[in-house]
Amino acid sequence: MARRKQKKLKLVAETVNGEDRTGTEDGKDRLELQTWSDLPSELLELIMSRLAREDKIQASSVCKSWHKVAVSLRVVNQSPRLMYFPKYGDLSEFYDPSERKTYSVELPELHGSRVCCTKDGWLLLYRPINHLVFFFNPFNREMIKLPNFELSYQIVAFSCAPTSTSCVILTIKEVRPTVVAISTCRPGASEWATVNEENCLPFVGSIWNKLVFCSGMFYCLGITGRLGAYDPKKRTWRVLAVRPPRCPATFFAKNWRKGKFMAEHDGDIFIIYTCSTENPIVFKLNRSGSKMVWEQKQTMDGMTLFASFSSSLAITKLHGSMRNRVYFSKVRPFGKRCISYSLHDRRYYPRKKCYDWGEEDPFANIWIEPPPQNASSFI
Repeated sequence: MARRKQKKLKLVAETVNGEDRTGTEDGKDRLELQTWSDLPSELLELIMSRLAREDKIQASSVCKSWHKVAVSLRVVNQSPRLMYFPKYGDLSEFYDPSERKTYSVELPELHGSRVCCTKDGWLLLYRPINHLVFFFNPFNREMIKLPNFELSYQIVAFSCAPTSTSCVILTIKEVRPTVVAISTCRPGASEWATVNEENCLPFVGSIWNKLVFCSGMFYCLGITGRLGAYDPKKRTWRVLAVRPPRCPATFFAKNWRKGKFMAEHDGDIFIIYTCSTENPIVFKLNRSGSKMVWEQKQTMDGMTLFASFSSSLAITKLHGSMRNRVYFSKVRPFGKRCISYSLHDRRYYPRKKCYDWGEEDPFANIWIEPPPQNASSFI
């Protein structure tokens, strides 16, 4: 038996080294035509984003294409944290999607309150039992109280961190189909100012509307796709002559009012329409022409969107594997991966199935920007 095995191995070796040598050499010739510089940039970004700083420096000297990718990854911002509010007790959780880790911290200051929105690392919260409205920074425990105000069924946004003298808080509530009540306040003020404004065009007020501050203006997306704008300096409100985004009819089925998100970045406004049976659609408001128009985006040019019901964020210069994606406010229990949608691959990760984001608890969590690295012990 041993001799038969030796003969078979000898025949195999002769075949490989003899008859198939030409084929092997041809394969080597073909492989030699490709070099390391031919690696796709997306793959290089994924690899280099996981390298230590010293290794990135060495990799950047390999060739021009590697250097270009390494340079694009040198300035990397922190990803936001997904903050979970406890149903019972005071233990809040912060999920980091870049590291897939969760940190917990006791925040008794938030007991009995509901999150309204977030910006620049600050939360704006409302305590229904006594109508207390206040800012809270979960990273340094700083609290700034505002005059009491009822915020039961309206959307809220603020322009910048409450430590700034230019901070303005805005809330919009429907009075009747043609009239909205606009209330504003500033940190340090003794009361809220409220005025009723007529709508020149149809505009439906709802808690499902979206509100952001961009380039000195507050923009409000109605549930029907209409866009309203409020100028805090002139104290004027108007419904803009902007046609609603074009979406397939399937997007206006179940939970169509809830499955929308809105974010701003550097003078640009983005909205995300979702559907339980279709992939999400991202639109950007083009304000460069004579008429403003919503344009569908096939790529985010390296930007990343973080969508949650109360506030959504747009961040640039994240790790390569996180770019051109929309991260939603849901983390899978197994693997601790945040559910995201890749505009490049046109699919959800980690699973390909679609999600009905309108069924999620709108006040269970929110994306929040952390302070600079090493500024807090738990993030």
